[in-house]
Amino acid sequence: MVKCLANPGTEEGGQERHLQDNEGKEEREIGTDIGPRAEVEGKLHYYLKNVHFKNNLDEEIFFNENRDLNTGYNIINLVYLPNGVLHREIVGSYNPYASQGQNFIINEKAIVWESTFTQTPPQAKCSESCPPGFRKLTRQSVPICCFDCIPCPQGEISNQSDMDNCVKCREDHWPNHKRDTCIPKLIIFLSYEEALGIVLTTSCIFFSLINAIILGIFIHYRDTPIVRANNRHISYILLISLMICFLCSLMFIGRPEPVTCILRHTTFGMTFSISLSSILAKTITVVMAFHATKPGSKLRKWMGSRISYTIILSCSLFQFILCLIWLFSAPPFPYYNMQSEIGAILIECNEGSMIAFYCVLGFLGFLASISFITAFLSRNLPESFNEAKYITFSMLVFCSVWITFIPTYLSTRGKYMVAVEIFAIQASSAGLLGCIFMSKCRIILLRPDMNSRKSITKNN
Repeated sequence: MVKCLANPGTEEGGQERHLQDNEGKEEREIGTDIGPRAEVEGKLHYYLKNVHFKNNLDEEIFFNENRDLNTGYNIINLVYLPNGVLHREIVGSYNPYASQGQNFIINEKAIVWESTFTQTPPQAKCSESCPPGFRKLTRQSVPICCFDCIPCPQGEISNQSDMDNCVKCREDHWPNHKRDTCIPKLIIFLSYEEALGIVLTTSCIFFSLINAIILGIFIHYRDTPIVRANNRHISYILLISLMICFLCSLMFIGRPEPVTCILRHTTFGMTFSISLSSILAKTITVVMAFHATKPGSKLRKWMGSRISYTIILSCSLFQFILCLIWLFSAPPFPYYNMQSEIGAILIECNEGSMIAFYCVLGFLGFLASISFITAFLSRNLPESFNEAKYITFSMLVFCSVWITFIPTYLSTRGKYMVAVEIFAIQASSAGLLGCIFMSKCRIILLRPDMNSRKSITKNN
């Protein structure tokens, strides 16, 4: 049995209190005879207020302004010895006026519990304690000491036992597996080290090398009829722009930074506009070249490279102005998306102005549509001007890729959205490269007999 008793102090202190009590009695008796009760209490409080002494533990004993004894209490363990003698053992103390951490002291190892207890120390609850990571849920129509332990909900923790409520982690933190502490969220982005990033980087470098080889072949065989017949300078511009398109997909891989976010979509928009305007210029050149050969055609004076360069320059300049408006109004910037992935922070590039972003993409779609329609209408030209057929197939592949890209992009989340965008850039660029130039490279390298003026004019 454990009891709390006031510190008795010394015998002298006890005698002094006894004297003060006797004096208090005398005052009460006198007060009863000579005046009302309030006067007696006032005199009694006067004497109590003057009680002030030290016991043998050098503790000051006095009454405070609330008339409470300003002293602590000993916690005594009552132990019945086998011979029946009652032994009192001090096992702790309680002093409400002591400093924080020293007001309650107890030595649990010194406590002797009754042998009738089946558990020591005895439990005062009908339910086991809820460990960290759980919270208490009280049961209805049962004592308050009975409760259930339920795990903390998602995004919350409890770092102490028997917590009534869980604590929500900060926005950039997440509970650990035990849900007893908050840890920083995992930062994710499409990196060069992971398998998906390695595959996309390898494919980008591979297509860029193929593009560079084709450009080298066209430069080396620049004086051959098949290269000259298809406006070789525009072919050079198209090949260089396609190579930049492949390489710009590398900017989509890695941790997004302010510079890379700005260059990602603007470089992509500019290079694709140059590619598509070059294809449009080649298609218009093919149509004009065919009609200019007819007797009395007025298109003969428009033949030459000036009209092609004008188309490329005007389309690219218009796209450049759109990109400038985009950058000066609301440029792209790195964005820490904390809601997309559970327990992780996704770093992605926010487009900034969505209107400007869709204007850039819309202009690319406009160029692709005009190029496709023009090439499709001129697909039945004579064999010597058969580049319109290849342009038709290339634009069909290009439009198919980007039409498929839109629902796929909207249905993915996180870093896989970036991977889908990179795939669309590489697939559409590879479609343009393969459909327009691979057949010409086959003739240049494997069928040199067909790369002659006589062979070209033979089928005209």
